[in-house]
Amino acid sequence: MRLPHFHFVLLLAASLLASLPSRAAADADSLAALSLSQLEERLIHIDAELEQLARYSLRGGTGAAGYRSHKYLQPEAQESIRIELGETKRIDQVILVPSLWRDSQAGIRSEGFPSAFTVVAGIGNAERPLAAFTENDPLLPRIAPLSISFPAVEASWVRIDVSQYTPDIGDTNYSLQLSEILVFSGEENLALHKEVAIENSGSRRARESAAFLTDGFTPYLMDAAYGDRSQTQLVFVNDRLDTPPALTLDLQDAYPINQINLHTAFTALSIPMSYLNSWGVPRHIRLTGATKADFSDETLLFEHEQHSIEDTGPIIMQRFPETLARYIRITLLDHRPIVPPGTERPSIAFTEIEVLSAGRNIAVGAPISATANLTQNPITFHRMTDGLNYFGTVLPIRDWLNQLARRHDLEAERPLVLAQLNQRYQRQKTLLQLLAWTVALLSVGTVVAILVGIVLRQRAVIRTRQHIAADLHDELGADLHAIGLFADLAKQEVAKSGSDSKWRKLVRFVEEMRSLTEQAGKTARYTTHMLESKELYENLPAEMKRTAERLLTDLKHEATFENEATLLALSRRKRISLFLFYKECLVNIIRHSGATRAETQLSATPKEIQLSVYDNGLGLSQKSSLAPPPSLARRARLLKAKLSVESPPVGGTRIKLTLKTRPWPFQKPNTK
Repeated sequence: MRLPHFHFVLLLAASLLASLPSRAAADADSLAALSLSQLEERLIHIDAELEQLARYSLRGGTGAAGYRSHKYLQPEAQESIRIELGETKRIDQVILVPSLWRDSQAGIRSEGFPSAFTVVAGIGNAERPLAAFTENDPLLPRIAPLSISFPAVEASWVRIDVSQYTPDIGDTNYSLQLSEILVFSGEENLALHKEVAIENSGSRRARESAAFLTDGFTPYLMDAAYGDRSQTQLVFVNDRLDTPPALTLDLQDAYPINQINLHTAFTALSIPMSYLNSWGVPRHIRLTGATKADFSDETLLFEHEQHSIEDTGPIIMQRFPETLARYIRITLLDHRPIVPPGTERPSIAFTEIEVLSAGRNIAVGAPISATANLTQNPITFHRMTDGLNYFGTVLPIRDWLNQLARRHDLEAERPLVLAQLNQRYQRQKTLLQLLAWTVALLSVGTVVAILVGIVLRQRAVIRTRQHIAADLHDELGADLHAIGLFADLAKQEVAKSGSDSKWRKLVRFVEEMRSLTEQAGKTARYTTHMLESKELYENLPAEMKRTAERLLTDLKHEATFENEATLLALSRRKRISLFLFYKECLVNIIRHSGATRAETQLSATPKEIQLSVYDNGLGLSQKSSLAPPPSLARRARLLKAKLSVESPPVGGTRIKLTLKTRPWPFQKPNTK
């Protein structure tokens, strides 16, 4: 079985990202330089990457807690941990796994993780610093491993020099505590089961617990973010047979192998636990390898024997000298678990068996056979090499721990990104509120400016109207009065010269001239009063009646008005335009029709106004084929009204004007 291509890409990406030093996590200052869209994209990327990273699943049951140093009264002290690799190799990463404890207030947290230390590597007496950390680096709080990557160097030993400690939980003392130290050359952990020396430690118990730093046991269960779950069942042992039970793996080909990882079964599913995870781990096992199926060339790879509950963990990792092998035999020399299961039948269980060649698991999909004293269940045996555990895909150890370290960095960065986003959103909210108030003030100011402009324009119109009225009254009135005086003088002179008939005809013309000047004077005064009026044609029907009586003095005239209340509600502009249109109709009747009778009909509804003006004069059919006079057509266009001319059967002309008062269905009548 092989990992899907998609999972392999994700695995590689997570490994590359996790190889960055933990101190590279973004801080508040670097995030503050990002734009809002960049912060939003960063949050999306963080959440997307977290979905693809291994999760913190903490182990329970039996096992060692890790290394614990001597207790110090002050945080500043010197202590060194030196790991002899046993060979000189190129190394490129050191991973420190913290010891985890349960805090009644903070929950799960690390205890004793150093706040200031350096990492040094060397060959013999020559040494080279690889990394240094101080209390200013964002190391704590953390429950994740700390991945320290650096350019590859040759080394035969690695040393951790601690200079500052953190306080113990619920204590006033200080100590150094670590669960595991791993030194990687590619995918191989060179520090596995290597000798550890503690310098400057005054505690014998601390020096004895140093071996826990390289035993391969961490406080985590491997919980990958992808892959199907595979739960291995217990394999029961028939202990009535004399021969020890054994499992045999066939790798299908011979490979140079140097490490085997036995993943213990995850059996602690109930709450509280009905089984400990260590119940399926045999007390004493031997692994041998061979290139032949009969194991005639068998080579001992390693033996693992548990002497106490501290000798087991989620993954039993064993390195050995590189050996060429195709077949791997796991012999259960003592199948009893270190913690007796009570009345339960003896049993064993492995979630996965990894066989590593150059850091790569070559046992995926390898068939497993068993001796007769083990339950023959092909499905159970197949699950031991399916590349999956109870949580999902089985990851390479380095990739798994690097993903946990990367998760720590992202989870530490995410609140900072959220804080920056909330700050930006609050700032935007404040700016939007200010903008809203500014828009409201500008809108009020605009309305006020428009109203002031309207008032000023109305005042200017009134003043202009008053000037025009004054000019008409003064100039036109004076001129008409002078014409009248001259007509009187002409009449007097004619009277003095005699009473000849031709002079009497002249006197009649002079008298008509005098009559016209008086009529023109009345018109000028009327126009003056009209221009000086503050509200023109407020009572439109009354104004139309007065105008008809004044202009049509020699004609018989009838006028009817319907729904005058609607006419009174017309806007000022429409009242003026409608009146001027009607007046133009009357002037045309006087000048051109030769009529003796005229009729006016004006009806109004909430939607339209209809004006009909009829005269019994000569009509327009012979002159213009019922085309309206240009003056009336122009005024109708200004009103946006429909104009038509009719020639009734009885003769004469009928002018009809239809004016829409509500051009749109949702528009209310204008009552200005």
